[in-house]
Amino acid sequence: MEECISVFDMLKIGVGPSSSHTLGPWRAAERFLSELRTENILQNVTRIKVDLYGSLSLTGKGHATDLAVMLGLSGQDPEYIPVQDIDGIIKNIENKNEINLGNEIVVPFYFLQDIVFNKNFLPFHANGLTFTAFLLDDKEYQTTFYSIGGGFVVKEERVNAKKKLEIKCAFPFPIQNAEELLNYCNSEKKSISEIVYENEKSMRTEAEIDHELMRIWNTMLECMYIGCHSEGILPGGLNVRRRAFDMHQGLIGLSNYNNPQEWLECIRKTEVKFRQILKWVSCFALAVNEVNAALGRVVTAPTNGSAGVIPAVLMYYLVIENHDAGEKEIKQFLMVAGEIGSIFKKGSTISAAMGGCQAEIGVSSAMAAAALCEVMGGTPDQVQMAAEIAMEHHLGLTCDPIGGLVQIPCIERNTMGAIKAINAAELAMETDAKNAKVPLDKVVNTMWKTAQDMNSKYKETSEGGLAIAVNMADC
Repeated sequence: MEECISVFDMLKIGVGPSSSHTLGPWRAAERFLSELRTENILQNVTRIKVDLYGSLSLTGKGHATDLAVMLGLSGQDPEYIPVQDIDGIIKNIENKNEINLGNEIVVPFYFLQDIVFNKNFLPFHANGLTFTAFLLDDKEYQTTFYSIGGGFVVKEERVNAKKKLEIKCAFPFPIQNAEELLNYCNSEKKSISEIVYENEKSMRTEAEIDHELMRIWNTMLECMYIGCHSEGILPGGLNVRRRAFDMHQGLIGLSNYNNPQEWLECIRKTEVKFRQILKWVSCFALAVNEVNAALGRVVTAPTNGSAGVIPAVLMYYLVIENHDAGEKEIKQFLMVAGEIGSIFKKGSTISAAMGGCQAEIGVSSAMAAAALCEVMGGTPDQVQMAAEIAMEHHLGLTCDPIGGLVQIPCIERNTMGAIKAINAAELAMETDAKNAKVPLDKVVNTMWKTAQDMNSKYKETSEGGLAIAVNMADC
């Protein structure tokens, strides 16, 4: 069997600012608690220590890795925690010097001592973290996880020894690469979204699939809505001023609305000259990533740092390209995006700590381009061409966040990724796919080779590029 990744693995609801440095460590902490329960030793814990390694250490402060670990150890769920409660939970841990492990047992916890930032890298992956539980009988329980991007968390022994058997499944159309996907589309006379839907039905009912896809979209829509209606300075010390609010004010005018869906309908009535379209798409992308930078709720797509691209392009399609589009097209868009993302994850990486920003903005742009191409009527060949074009023009993009924060240049890069995705889809729609010179699988492989050649300074370490050219003090 092939490795089977669901659309709901690629599009996950969580909390910002980073999927690999926030959501991943949060999930790792949850898994650590689960192991303690399985071993029947949770009640014997007297103290907890967490060691962060590599990129998690180098940019962990700016990515709120320490906060995510504390929230995970506290038993909070990133998908459902009220984001307004986060600050209070963290302050309670810091003020009392104790943590309520899984909401079951209170143990001493001195966050400045018990979360250790180690700059050295573990050999398996750049994002490693080790949890150590000290027990009543003077024994210790220790386990190491790796956050490999997009909120995915693995253990080295599972990947090496079990060949990812835990995430194998029996999809009717198992897909490892773009060529296999295209072959299924041709042999079954189905679109990419139809192939994906058949695979999803092997794990969930149609009602569950439809509900979850719309829950993802509604989370994206609410995120854009919140971002467009929030002003002020983003946290972290760079003094980055939110821009979506002002841009939105200039675009929406005096429209009256009371909720995200009414807002969407109002946007459909606004002026849509070329400059306005550029501004709207940029506004949607900025809005999402400003919410993300403020530890708000976003959809990892395929990462948090690139969470603004897919909602911005889907929103463009709904409010500018096709006013008659609704749930059918939304679900179609998300399924195609998820499948293209999974191909990049299997054949390359979606972790900036492994591949630079090409692995985040590049992949999200390819996902959005492919999805837009299908809902606009593109063939499966054209859909893959759209994804290829989008990634081709992100190859080599570095990840060099200033101050380790997911703000500069990360927020603006989402606007660039969204615009490129729309352009890539249009180019593919106007091209005979038979004339394509670069198959999607070739660009996936090239991206991975580029990632391997890339200097570690440009892989989410804040040790090169803009991160050293611009000082925090300058901001």
